[in-house]
Amino acid sequence: MHLKRWITSVIALPFLVFLIYRGGLFFGLLIAAATLVALWEYFRIVFAKEDFPVHAVSNWITYVAGVAVACSALAGNLILMVCFLATHFVLAGFGTVRNYQANPVAAGVAARQVLGLIYIAVPLALLILIRNGHSGQLWIYTILAIIFCGDIGAYYVGSYFGRRKLCPAVSPGKTKEGALGGLTANVLAGAIIKVFFFPALSWAGCLVFFVLLGVAGQIGDLFESVLKRAAEIKDSGTILPGHGGILDRIDALLFASPVAYFFIAFVFSC
Repeated sequence: MHLKRWITSVIALPFLVFLIYRGGLFFGLLIAAATLVALWEYFRIVFAKEDFPVHAVSNWITYVAGVAVACSALAGNLILMVCFLATHFVLAGFGTVRNYQANPVAAGVAARQVLGLIYIAVPLALLILIRNGHSGQLWIYTILAIIFCGDIGAYYVGSYFGRRKLCPAVSPGKTKEGALGGLTANVLAGAIIKVFFFPALSWAGCLVFFVLLGVAGQIGDLFESVLKRAAEIKDSGTILPGHGGILDRIDALLFASPVAYFFIAFVFSC
């Protein structure tokens, strides 16, 4: 498993770097594809214990809305993004009203569909907005480097030095030592990048950014663990050997990207 993780990473990394470098439509297609696969995995998790198919028509509406949100971000149109989100919400509500008599859990189905769009499509779309902004390519590399280094730091520190459980009810394997190791790796990776590529930014703002990005990433990891534990599923999928599914790989990024967008758009731009 350990070797598979590294082999998959080594193979996938050049393609990821290339698509980020090209940006534009190439990066947009990457995000749209990741949105579709992650939504499919998400529905597989949240409907695991119910007789509700992943390929249900109402789920397809969410798939379409997810791609539409990504396309709106690619066009740089935030208003259109909001319109698609609102339209999806209205359609989910209509489905609840229409199906409630025959299926009393219809409200729960709609809620999970709306959550899926907010949980997956919106954070990924924010990455498109970041990539299309000032120094966008460099910012995307920075965000990914900080998050991935945090994952690696947490894994190895937790494996070798972990003693105290971080949140045993959610993820028994995670430890407080691992979490601290991950945050340390987040800050170290961010500090190195700041020295070489963002020398004009203040250290105070950057350090807060690195820590919050790391904390958000760890919360994202734990949140997906909650979903999987409730569904009694180990991995979201099998598309990435050694890593599980796409959602397993981007769970931290989904929570970190809104933090990154806020800092880049409203703090570092000042």
